[in-house]
Amino acid sequence: MSTLTEVASGYQAGRTLPVRVELVRQLKRRRTIVMGGILAALPFVLLIAFAIGGEPGGRNNQVTLMDTATASAGNFAAVNLFVSAGFLLVIPVALFCGDTVASEAGWSSLRYLLAAPVPRARLLWSKLVVGLTLSLAAMILLPVVALAVGTAAYGWGPLELPTGGTLDSGTAAQRLVVVVGFIFVSQLVTAGLAFWLSTKTDAALGAVGGAVGLTIIGNVLDAVTALGDWRDFLPAHWQFAWADAVQPDPEWAGMLQGTAVSVTYALVLFALAFRGFARKDIVS
Repeated sequence: MSTLTEVASGYQAGRTLPVRVELVRQLKRRRTIVMGGILAALPFVLLIAFAIGGEPGGRNNQVTLMDTATASAGNFAAVNLFVSAGFLLVIPVALFCGDTVASEAGWSSLRYLLAAPVPRARLLWSKLVVGLTLSLAAMILLPVVALAVGTAAYGWGPLELPTGGTLDSGTAAQRLVVVVGFIFVSQLVTAGLAFWLSTKTDAALGAVGGAVGLTIIGNVLDAVTALGDWRDFLPAHWQFAWADAVQPDPEWAGMLQGTAVSVTYALVLFALAFRGFARKDIVS
């Protein structure tokens, strides 16, 4: 027995919902513009804080990364990443990856997209690529604006290290690229959580809030020293491993372990999202 499948003339599943179309749709949304504005404003907020409070000084004769914030544009950018990596940068990742599918369901437009017809895997793939792209753009935007603001305020010079010594401007720029890349990879777990929850609920706020909440719980568990070596399996345990790259002789072991943990969790969560959405009854 043969099965006859009729396909409309010119229809190609791979051409439905192109990534560029989805990207333009998401870029035009108010939450994207607002989030970009918040991240771009952070360097100016820190600049004003340093201007009002004076240059940071060492505590108990110990120099930290924060204490070198006004030494150069590179130091200022590194401090911006340091103060935002733990929480602020979690929000755009959760927002861009958690709002993407759930918002369509909330608007009752998801079923119409699938009726276009857009294959379910194709729809998820387009939305995931765009969500991750916007998340990476958010992480690039912050240090780029910080470098521009820092150059105007403190000048372009070598990166002063808290442990002593300096990195020339070229090397510092390369290390900052590595730092941004690692922060992005470390946030893949949040992206996976948000994306998976987005396929489970029609409430975008629930997906975004759930991902942020679970990420915070991970940070809290990492602070429980009684867990011992079990903390090595928590993505939050490695979120500041990028500090090892801002050294005269960088160490990569911590970042490699953090990358392995984050990517493993993320792949499992993305797979759960695709598997669950493929079997889900879409009623909204």
